[in-house]
Amino acid sequence: MHVRTAVPSSRPVRAVLLVLGMLAALLAAALPSAGTAHAAVPDRWGFAYLDNPTPPPGYAPDPSRQWGSWASPSANPVKVDQIGLGSYVVHFPMIGGPDGIAHVTAVDSTGRWCQAVDWKDTGSGEDVYVDCYRPGGAPDNSTFTVLYTSSSGTPATPSGSYGYLYSDTSGTALTQYNSTGAVNSASHGATGVWKAWLPGLGLSSHAGNLQVTAVDARQGARCKVSDWAPGTAGQTVLVACYDASGSPYDTRWTLSYSHLRAVHGPAFPPKAFGYLWYNGSLPTLTNYNSSGATNTFGGSGAPFVVTMPSIAVPSDTAQTTAYGKGPEYCGLYAPWDRSSGSVRLYVNCFAPSGAPVKAPFFTAYTSAR
Repeated sequence: MHVRTAVPSSRPVRAVLLVLGMLAALLAAALPSAGTAHAAVPDRWGFAYLDNPTPPPGYAPDPSRQWGSWASPSANPVKVDQIGLGSYVVHFPMIGGPDGIAHVTAVDSTGRWCQAVDWKDTGSGEDVYVDCYRPGGAPDNSTFTVLYTSSSGTPATPSGSYGYLYSDTSGTALTQYNSTGAVNSASHGATGVWKAWLPGLGLSSHAGNLQVTAVDARQGARCKVSDWAPGTAGQTVLVACYDASGSPYDTRWTLSYSHLRAVHGPAFPPKAFGYLWYNGSLPTLTNYNSSGATNTFGGSGAPFVVTMPSIAVPSDTAQTTAYGKGPEYCGLYAPWDRSSGSVRLYVNCFAPSGAPVKAPFFTAYTSAR
């Protein structure tokens, strides 16, 4: 008797292969590529420009000057609520999580300034509280730029370097990040003075950009970079803070440092960003433009005009911080403008009285992508 050997049908085999192929495709979609992983530094970020100093409830500010790392920022915009005279809460959607830092810069021609008060998770988002003041220290409404960013991990092949520090009045780091994996620290000196140490970042000569913001919930405060000493082992930065009258004052503060990075710290994109330090001259490695063009500097100081060619790409933002000894402070005179691919930043500085002065400063601009 001839016994017929059963041959398995090809249909179940094809079905199994189809299922396996579908699983592989789903896994490929779920797992980020190496390029996507690179973009995870920073983990979460957002920026906005409040263009209306008396916004209605749930106001979505200038769409060409706000963006963030959450899904569909154009469909899920930053919103701002005014909660008192000169007091605001900025709602960044879907970027809540471990603490990062905030920077704030007033956009005003008359000497108003703005500071961070606090930031906290609200649902899946991050709320940043901002207070603004007029010369003399009374709360007042103002337009301003605000930036929130949070980083972790060390990118495998980044360009440049980046770090930040949020310090309490004693010099204790409340949160910090260093792209080398080292630990930033600070120590308190005389009233209103701290020494920040950012190991492993930057070069042994002045290179990169610094930004500092006061963080205070009790009264008007202003902070700046008082001095900067680069070294082979890292960056030493003196931070000085003042009250509304210009007297040294102990407050919390945030500091960020970026070298060949945008102000919010991404290791790879965006490709359109720049920064400049004016300290009476323009140190070469602190005057950077990602397009390879040369930034230019001019104006009388009321305001100074910083032109950054070939990088004007909305959505975008800017920050400014004063430099030097003494209580002078700086901000943006007006919103930056864009023309023929160039961006112009208008920086003005003031004495505690609100009188315009010529003073050194750092400024930084970045596009979203």
